[in-house]
Amino acid sequence: MVSKSAEILEFPKILDRLAAHTSFSASRELALNLIPVPDIDAARELQRETAEARLLLEAKPNISMGGVFDVREAALSCQRGFILEGSTLLDIRGTLQRATSLQRTITRLSGQYPLLADVAERLEECRGLQEEITRVLDDSAEVKDSASARLAVIRRDVRIAFDRLQSKINNIATSSSNAPYLQEQLVTQRNGRYVIPLKAEFKGRIPGVVHDQSSSGATLFIEPLSTVELNNNYRQLQIDEENEIRRILAELCELVSHESERIVRTVETLAYLDLIFARAKYADVLTANEPRLVPFATNRDRHPGSTLKLIQARHPLLPEKEVVPIDVELDDETFILVITGPNTGGKTVALKTIGIMILMSQVGLHLPTAEGAQLSVFEDVYADIGDEQSIEQSLSTFSSHMTNIIRILEMANPRSMVILDELGAGTDPAEGSALARALLLHMLERQITCFVTTHHPELKAFSYNHPGVRNASVEFDLETLSPTYRLIVGLPGRSNALAIATRLGLPAPILESARTMVTTEDLAVDDLLDEIQKSRDDIRLSLERIRQQEAESLERERELATRLEAIEDERHQVVREIEQQAQTELDELRREIRRLRRQLEGAGQPLDAIRQLQKTADLIQPQDYLSVPETETGDEDDQVTGHRFRLNETVWVPSLNSEGQIAEITEDEIEIAVGRLRIRAKPTEVEQLSRQERKQARRKQQRTAADRPSSGAQLPERGASPGLELDLRGNRVEEAIARVEEYLDAAYMAQLPFVRIIHGKGTGALRQAVRNELSQHPLVSKYMSGNEKEGGTGVTIVHLVAQH
Repeated sequence: MVSKSAEILEFPKILDRLAAHTSFSASRELALNLIPVPDIDAARELQRETAEARLLLEAKPNISMGGVFDVREAALSCQRGFILEGSTLLDIRGTLQRATSLQRTITRLSGQYPLLADVAERLEECRGLQEEITRVLDDSAEVKDSASARLAVIRRDVRIAFDRLQSKINNIATSSSNAPYLQEQLVTQRNGRYVIPLKAEFKGRIPGVVHDQSSSGATLFIEPLSTVELNNNYRQLQIDEENEIRRILAELCELVSHESERIVRTVETLAYLDLIFARAKYADVLTANEPRLVPFATNRDRHPGSTLKLIQARHPLLPEKEVVPIDVELDDETFILVITGPNTGGKTVALKTIGIMILMSQVGLHLPTAEGAQLSVFEDVYADIGDEQSIEQSLSTFSSHMTNIIRILEMANPRSMVILDELGAGTDPAEGSALARALLLHMLERQITCFVTTHHPELKAFSYNHPGVRNASVEFDLETLSPTYRLIVGLPGRSNALAIATRLGLPAPILESARTMVTTEDLAVDDLLDEIQKSRDDIRLSLERIRQQEAESLERERELATRLEAIEDERHQVVREIEQQAQTELDELRREIRRLRRQLEGAGQPLDAIRQLQKTADLIQPQDYLSVPETETGDEDDQVTGHRFRLNETVWVPSLNSEGQIAEITEDEIEIAVGRLRIRAKPTEVEQLSRQERKQARRKQQRTAADRPSSGAQLPERGASPGLELDLRGNRVEEAIARVEEYLDAAYMAQLPFVRIIHGKGTGALRQAVRNELSQHPLVSKYMSGNEKEGGTGVTIVHLVAQH
């Protein structure tokens, strides 16, 4: 790849922006020296690496090269016997530690990022070197006391010697007898020796060695003779410490020397991995997409087989919000594109955009285009763009262009891309046009892919008359008299001179005179191009409206899908809540049944009904609640679900085959008094009595209340339930025994499992008489006293024999 062409296309500026996303000097150096690869397999692998890196950084944004340094030169210097500073050794350790972390992270994800994992596999951990540096140096790059036993002893002795020296010299400096001779009562250092500031006029009053004097000569810095030996000892220990540290670092650098080649390979691998990450980050900044790199086709007649398709391509060096994207596509029959149009219309930017897209794709950079870009991988890209005047070589613009074109023709081949700006410009128009046509014909015969801009109108007809060549133009808005920078493939540029002059107000006679000087064919061609342009604009606007409608439809579809998903999630949530509520209610029901069972067991009462309730409750599942409607319709007298029960309302309890009165109402349960027995039930486990049944219940209660004082109260007819209680209080023994006989017969006929006989406590005579009767009655299986809540010994619970 010719470096001059890369500079003309401003490829080094792209590399500068890429290098800004690298993390350390080695990867920056790689980025700045990138060269497009001519091999399609290598270029495809680079593109896949960038794609994998974008996915990895999106999934794991915390991956970085933090702590990595270019320590290659430091590692290699150890082979030459150099001893490194502690900070440099820490840089080596940090680089190796980051390499270890990246290798483990990326290789664990080799299934998702195989190319990155292959790169990470080349990283060297050098675990032993990492551990040795950690053992010897602390985080501030100082050698630890524990680095060697000798160093620990020396540093202990240094501290002791320092304390002795400081104690002695401080005593001299702070002595009241020496105060008149000293400038200040302090201790300082000169040439590594501890000294005190003595006034010059008192020289000799304190015996010592003079090491320095002040700039004025008024102060002498002396080392008292009594501290010379202490100073000597302290200084010798410091030298011993420095020597031991140097020896330890030398051993550590010897270890670095042995691992230097692995360290260099690791740094180079980290630099390449960081370059891949930089390509991914730069692609995100450009909102770029991965291009599809295709090989040269071999089945096209008189065609090099090159492919180029760019959709909404943006020049990466121009601001994204300001640049006008271009669409460029070479069909199967075209490999030379001739672009015409006015100056400053965007022709040169279009050429540079095409050239830079090719170069970027062949160094692994994703392209700032819409999805669907396709490019061939060219062996070379040659460009001649701009004014190349050379004062030193006495070359004009035309001569400079010709020199470059001659050089390009010598090197180009069918696998090359040639980009020429203002072909045939800078000389006589007729000769320049002839040269331009001859050069294009030469490119056509050699089958070299080429993009050309020109002002020569003759090249428009050349494109129509030669297969393989196609016209293109940059659009110009006659309303605003400014270019739109939109590239239109398939149409040559129009001559807008007369139209622009009309808009600017040139007098009509002059315009008419000019029109008469233009050939009729040229005017007809301009009118035809105008009609074609208007048709293309209408089609383009229609396509834009269709695309907008499609985008709006997709957006609505996504919105509806999101809303449907939210509704479905809400439905599942409601179902889960209902199931949880149902489960809670079932658990409460089962607890209540167990409570009643324990209560009845304590009372010695039959458990058949409770067992049936518990069996039914165990069969119920929370899902059963989901299929039960919340309300039911029916006659007023038959409607139970949804009925609002009231306190003291008389209801029917099917499980006990008895009536009862509501004594308490909670949120999900009703407490019913059946005689003296109180039970809890769900609203669905009781039945509401109709108006007629309620009237009969009230009349029955009234008769019971009216008849209770007399001893001749009548029991219900055989077969009808006499109720669960018989109250004998106030009756004589003979009357009570007769009522017990009739009541037990009626209870047996009503198939009651048990009954309660209330006789009171009193003297116990009535209780004894009733129990004597019960003990020999054939319908009684057993009897017992009630519990404390039921009345204790004033009540007898009677269990009747089972019927077969």
